[in-house]
Amino acid sequence: MPLFPPGPPVTIVVDGRPLAAYVRAYLYAGRVLAPARPLLTQVADRLWFDGDMLVVERGARRVRVPVDRALRGRLDSLYVTVGPVLRGIGAQVSYDPVGRRMTVRSPGQSLASPTPFNPALPSPPPHDVFTPEPIPTPRPVWSGSPLPRRTGLPLSQPPDA
Repeated sequence: MPLFPPGPPVTIVVDGRPLAAYVRAYLYAGRVLAPARPLLTQVADRLWFDGDMLVVERGARRVRVPVDRALRGRLDSLYVTVGPVLRGIGAQVSYDPVGRRMTVRSPGQSLASPTPFNPALPSPPPHDVFTPEPIPTPRPVWSGSPLPRRTGLPLSQPPDA
């Protein structure tokens, strides 16, 4: 869906990381529009086209988005209203209108800090690591007459008799 002039750009943050995209998301008529790739391909499990519909699936949830036939198969240039689609597949979406920033939290993603080390708890046993010993290259054994040289020898003068 090309729009000229484009609306104000929107920064999308997925699970705490800014979404790196060549084509930016933007605001249009109070909605955030973004290309299907890389946002939907990063959050959803599967994407496919079914006639005039883009089907977005994550787990048991499916969302159908109507698309123009001319843009079928072109996820980089297919703009979708990402808020309802992401909420439909179970992601948490919030938008900050002052900073023009959309925050997406994938379903099933929980942020937790690692537990501190406790030496009283049992630690797992070490694993065997298979590293083969290097085999030395056998030394050549010469037998028989030597092979002729491949390079020419300089011509020597016969000794004076």
